[in-house]
Order: sequence, then C-alpha cells, then structure tokens
Amino acid sequence: MKRTGRTRADELAAALARGPVEVLDFVLPLWAGAVLGLSPTAIGLLTATETLISLVVRPVAGVLADRFDRGRVAAAGGVLYAVSFAGYALAGGQAGATVAAVIGGAGGALFWVALRARVAEGLDDDSSAFARLFAAEGTGTWIAFVVALTVLAQIDYAGVFWLGAAASVGAAVVLVGSGGPVRPSPTAPAFGVLGRRLWPLLGVVALTAVAETGVSLLLMLHLQRGHGLDIGTIAAVFLPGFIVYSTVPEYLHGLVTRLGRTRVVTVALVCSAMFAGTLAFAPNPWVIAGAWILAAAAFAAAIPVEQAAVAEAAGVSLGRGMAVYESAVLLGATAGAVGAGVLYDRDGGWQLACAVAAGVLLAASVLMRIALRAVGVTDRPAPPTQPRPEPEPEPEPEPEPEPEPEPEPEPAGGAARAARPGAGSSPLRAWAVHAAVYVGAQIVLGVAGYSWPVETVLGGPHGAEWYWNASGHWLVNADRIWTLVFLIDTVWSFGRAVWTRRRR
Repeated sequence: MKRTGRTRADELAAALARGPVEVLDFVLPLWAGAVLGLSPTAIGLLTATETLISLVVRPVAGVLADRFDRGRVAAAGGVLYAVSFAGYALAGGQAGATVAAVIGGAGGALFWVALRARVAEGLDDDSSAFARLFAAEGTGTWIAFVVALTVLAQIDYAGVFWLGAAASVGAAVVLVGSGGPVRPSPTAPAFGVLGRRLWPLLGVVALTAVAETGVSLLLMLHLQRGHGLDIGTIAAVFLPGFIVYSTVPEYLHGLVTRLGRTRVVTVALVCSAMFAGTLAFAPNPWVIAGAWILAAAAFAAAIPVEQAAVAEAAGVSLGRGMAVYESAVLLGATAGAVGAGVLYDRDGGWQLACAVAAGVLLAASVLMRIALRAVGVTDRPAPPTQPRPEPEPEPEPEPEPEPEPEPEPEPAGGAARAARPGAGSSPLRAWAVHAAVYVGAQIVLGVAGYSWPVETVLGGPHGAEWYWNASGHWLVNADRIWTLVFLIDTVWSFGRAVWTRRRR
C-alpha cells in the first residue's frame, strides 16, 4: 500500500510525541527525587495525578474526535504536551510539577485518542496502519532515549524537558499541516453500548497492558537493585527492545494476513509468557536484554492487532472506540506497575513477579481467541498491498460490436518492473543519500576535531563510559547520536532490500 502524505504525517507525529513521553516516564521519578527533593509518596502522587487526569479526559477526547477534525484535536493535545514539558522544566516544587502533570494527562488523552482514531480511518485501505503506527512510536522512543541520555549531563533535566516540549510542538505542527476533513459521527453509540460490545476484547487488552508494563518495570527495578546498573546502562539494556518495536511490526503484520489474527496473537502472547518466565532465571544483564528483545517482538505482534480489532469493532465511532481502548490500556498499565512493585518488594519477589507476569500472559493468550470471536472482527485482514475492489461499471445500452483489437507486444522486463507500484523506489537509494551526507559531514567534523568516529579510532584510549555518556564537546556528542542512527539505518535499509528481493 502506497503511503500518503497524511499517513506519513501521522507516523511522524506519533514518533515525535511518543519518544519524549517515554523519556519523561523514565526520568520523572529520578528528577522529582533529585531536583525537587520529593519523597517516594509524593512522587507516587505526582505520577498518579497524571494517570487520573488522563483517564478522566479520555471519554471527552473520544467525543471530540468523533465530532471534530481528528488531526486538530490531536494537535491540541500536542500543544498541551508541550506546555506540560515546559511546566516540568520551570517547576520549582511539588505544586508546579503537579500542574504540569495535570496538563500532560489531558494532553495525552487528546493526542493519542484522536491520533489513533485518525489512523483507524485508513484501515479499509491499509490493514497494516496500526502496525506502522506502532513502529513509528518505537522509532521515536529509541531515538529520544539516545538523545536524552547523551545530552543529560550537559543540559540537565530541564534541558531534556525543553527538548520534549519542542518535539511536542513539532508533532502538533505536523498534524495541523496535514489537514483532513471533519468527519462527525452523529449516530455513534453511547459509551455504555460500546463498552458492552467491546468488553471481551478490552479485558484482554488490559491484561496485555498489565504484563507489558509489569515486565518493563520489573526489568528496571532488577537492573538497578539486583545488578547495580546506572541509568545509562539500564537504558542501553532497554534500547535493543525499543529498536525491535520500530522494525518488526510491519513484517509481523504479513504473518497476520497469512495466518490470521487469532493464531498470531495467541502464539505471540504464549512466547511473551515464556520470555517473562525466562527473566526469572536470567544470570546477567546480557541474558535479560536478549529475553527483553524477544518479548518486545511478541508485543509488537500482539498490540497492533488489538488496536486494529478495537477500531474495526467500534465501527463509525472510532473516537469513542479508541477512548475506551486507551482507558483499558491505562488501567492495565497502572495495575501492572503497582503489582510489579508490590511483588518485587517481597522475599524472592523477582522470581514471583516474573511468574505472575507469565501467568497473566498465558491467560491473555487463551482469552484472546475467545474475545476476537466474541466481537466478530475479521480474522484475516486484507494484505496492505491488495487494492480495494472497484465497483463494476454499468453496461452501456446497446453496445455496438467492435473488431477484436490486435494483441499489443508485451513490455520489456525493465518496463514491466517499472510499471509495478513502488518498484522504482529502493531503500538503498535513500540510504545512499544518507551515507553521502554522513560521510561529507564526518570529513568536515574530522578536520575541525569533532568527529566522534575519528576520535574513537584515532583519538587514543577512552574510558568505557565515553562510548555512552558525555564525551566532551556537544558536537562530538551529537555526532555520536548521528553515528548510532546511521548504523541502525544501514542495517534496516540493507535488511529491507534483501527482504524485498526475496519476496520478488
């Protein structure tokens, strides 16, 4: 399926917003304790405030997304996100941080409910829409983590918050600029009716969110307390899983179109349960990182299917449907975070918490099959490359017989390939442009003495932390981020080229 400008805008906005939000969730407890001096109870109240406001505003966001232009509703959420980040940057105490949390909770509800409803509009044309949205969010997450943790030593927490505000403004601008018609839904069902229709699926969605959030928090707690890792090293363990989030969803969607939603999600959740159980006996962070990568791949298969199924079952009420979906995710994530923390504090809590997470995922794998059948969604969506069937033209009255046309010569192989949609575009062409810009910039930076690869190879011995944390001048730090992004882009581009060639 050919991506439109609006599709690209939605994915870019999701990446710009998701990354700073994930970074905020990661650093907020550290910032509140180290900078504001808040107690653990006050930090818990701060995060609970944002969660509560977001939960309350979600139904309102669903109604607005069904009545007004969804792009503009999401853009308003992006603006509130930016104000919230600015509030955190300027906060001098608990009161200011609480105001920022309230604004951020409202902004998150507006942004994600409206954006997902807007993406759901294109499901009839492209069944992989939510898979690509999930990948875009994963891309934004790992890039934001790399940038934030690299520059944190130079610009402190306030600078990271200002970067989040800038990214949120960018997301709002992208959505407003992409336009889109207003699509009111006057016949949309009430929330109660919609909830009764979707409750089997929403229950499984909440269970999946319980497990995903619980596993993530368990990893963070165990890496910090069980293995004594610092924030940068913990992020390095999480980073490969976030990269998996950004690379595999669209390919896994191909399995969904061939094998069906029920089978793929069931297998994915069972695999997630196995990986969660493996974490209980992981001897070191390397094994933990490997298990997290596999768990992330399984979640990347299951979550886009859940989103698409909710959108399909919601019918015309996409805004309300995404509102109840986001509410179920938020409730599940909150329960998962609280449960993981409580279990981890017990004796032998690490193994017990991993076992509970595995049990929750196994239960979700059994219930998912029942839920998908109960809501009556299509098990095998159409592949994204399959065009929609066009209506047959009405026959003309009394057609006159025409002579049989002479057969035209078949086009040459090159012309036939050129006629295929998307055949002329190769991922390696875009990579070649990126490589040319990167090499040219490294020459200039190398002459100036600020090229990170040159310093790495020729600059003499460096401490181990130099490769991840601050390494001197801000240009060197920025070049390190660029180098990492370029390496990932290289692997992604060549892998995609090989995959495309094999499919042909």
